Amino acid sequence: MKNAEKLLNTMKEQNIKPIPKWRFTLNRFLIGLAIIISIGIGGLAFSIILFSIQQLGFDLITHMTHSTVEFLLGLLPFIWIILLIIFLVLGMVSIKNSRKGYKLSPARLLAYNTSFSILFGVLFFISGGAQWFEHVFDVNVSSYESVREKKVNMWSMPEKGYLSGTIESITDNSLILRDFSNKRWVIDFKDAKIPAVLDMEEGSEIKLFGQMISKTEFKASELKPWGGNQRFYNGRNGNKKNKD
Repeated sequence: MKNAEKLLNTMKEQNIKPIPKWRFTLNRFLIGLAIIISIGIGGLAFSIILFSIQQLGFDLITHMTHSTVEFLLGLLPFIWIILLIIFLVLGMVSIKNSRKGYKLSPARLLAYNTSFSILFGVLFFISGGAQWFEHVFDVNVSSYESVREKKVNMWSMPEKGYLSGTIESITDNSLILRDFSNKRWVIDFKDAKIPAVLDMEEGSEIKLFGQMISKTEFKASELKPWGGNQRFYNGRNGNKKNKD
């Protein structure tokens, strides 16, 4: 008796039924889908982390009396860091359970999944998708504190030397600034450092280092562009849309 016949007889005796082919096909499809989703969401999370880093303004660290760790804890989007870790792990597990995934070591699994997520994240960030998606998430999730809100909070401490807002009017040595809480300030920038890339004109959003002189006066030592694309935001106060 041939081996195949013996196997068939054994299966009949033990009432063993072969697994349908469609179940293998479905299993491969689900694993492939899990890999795509994990890379996609992992890449999305990485792109928003990149966007956050871009917006941080690490020059602020050199002026702060607080620790760098405290600064990063205040601005980095930990919800996206956690999501990135979760979906990197999910991607590793999915690849491990794929047709030839068992041949890969944990280090290679991590390297492959991380590489694809980073590549997708960088492309999404370059295309402007990260800022768009972060704003959509901000508008629709009431408990979410956006990158812009974190940035505004960090640059709204005039008593500590950090101020930001929109230029309302400007003369040779001073300007009127409306901060993101709609308060007007008279800014003396006579001796301030001003980079060539800064548009010193009405309507420009800027951030300043300096010293608070009074409740409405601020002497600037350095002016910088605010940064970020304002087409995603309403008004000049940095508040969320449609969340009340």
